[in-house]
Amino acid sequence: MNNDGGCTIDTCPLSMATVHYDPSLVGNTFYLTLFAGTFVVQAVQTWKYKTWSYSFSVMSGLVLEVVGYLGRVQMHYNPFDANPFLIYLIGLTIGPVFFNAAIYLTLSRIIVHYGVRYCWLTPKRISITFMTCDFIALVLQAAGGAIADTASTSKGSDTGTHILVAGLGFQVLSLLFFIGVSCYYALLVTRLRQGKDVFVQSPSRYWRTVHLNSQTKRHFNLFLVAFSFATIFILVRSTFRVAELWKGFDSRLTNDEVLFMLLEGTMITLAVGLLTFFHPGTALKDEWKDSGWVAAKVAPNDVFSRYEMSGV
Repeated sequence: MNNDGGCTIDTCPLSMATVHYDPSLVGNTFYLTLFAGTFVVQAVQTWKYKTWSYSFSVMSGLVLEVVGYLGRVQMHYNPFDANPFLIYLIGLTIGPVFFNAAIYLTLSRIIVHYGVRYCWLTPKRISITFMTCDFIALVLQAAGGAIADTASTSKGSDTGTHILVAGLGFQVLSLLFFIGVSCYYALLVTRLRQGKDVFVQSPSRYWRTVHLNSQTKRHFNLFLVAFSFATIFILVRSTFRVAELWKGFDSRLTNDEVLFMLLEGTMITLAVGLLTFFHPGTALKDEWKDSGWVAAKVAPNDVFSRYEMSGV
């Protein structure tokens, strides 16, 4: 998707630009500043809570968001230059992949909190499965965006776009699977809290009955709700990006900045806001250090979890 480097706003129509509109300087600067400020907050939280893996994921995504919106700010001054477009496309497309990674890592800790034996998918498997999905989506989106933007022919650009959309589609499917696993586990824990007997299959492939009747603290419930909504916001954003790029870079949806600002910028802003203000360090505290990779190897006969013993 190469454009004539000699074009300017004064000499060429916007229909020849990388996007068929003049990107808003105010809107894109607002998001750039917002994500840069959130990065600083996350850095302070990293020092305070020592949630290294979570913070690395969120902060990496924030860096990409800042870089992506910086590219869009540059596009405002020269929408015909392919380089800022490539920076924006790759930055804002793959940035949310890292937010997903933070959410996946958090679920593994939540499972440890309630009890690793109450889910057929252990924290270790949760981490490996969804982080692998994240990596695949990352590679497809980055490669597709680069190919689409640097291709010298229409066919090459279409190929890159298809790869990019495949990566976004794979990300949506991964999120849906993740939501399914999370809902299943939430239902199971809810039944346990109601004092109902629940049959679960352990990683060692045997059946047993566990019984639990406990109350979860209000703050922890808010933390769970926040992460649920953060996941939904990223899902909405990713679904929009699939629809946006489905027909290529010249489609009407791709060149609608208002929709982009609402369904890309606003959705990610809400998600990142929840991931920041409901930081897992405030709810899980020192429990974050226990990833569950070792806990999953506890002897099958040990049916007591931290959740049962603490009553949290």
